[in-house]
Amino acid sequence: MDVEILTSLLGWSTVINWGILFFWFVMLVVARNWVYQVHTQWFKINKDRFEEIHYQLMGFYKIMIFLFNLVPYIVLRIVIN
Repeated sequence: MDVEILTSLLGWSTVINWGILFFWFVMLVVARNWVYQVHTQWFKINKDRFEEIHYQLMGFYKIMIFLFNLVPYIVLRIVIN
C-alpha cells in the first residue's frame, strides 16, 4: 500500500470516527430519554449507571481515535513532508 493512500485512509477514518462520536454525543444530548428507553428494553439499568457507561465509552472511543487514527495520520504527514 502506498504511503499517500494510507495517509488518506487514516485521515478519512479520523474524520468519520469523529463524526460518529459527535453523532453519539448529539443523540445523548437531544434524545437522552429515548436512548435510555431503548437501552432499558434490552438491559435492566438505572439512569445514573446508563450515563456513566456512555461517558466512559465515549472517552474510550475518543482515546482510540487518537491512538489508532489521528496519531498515525500525523506521523505519516510528518514523514511524507
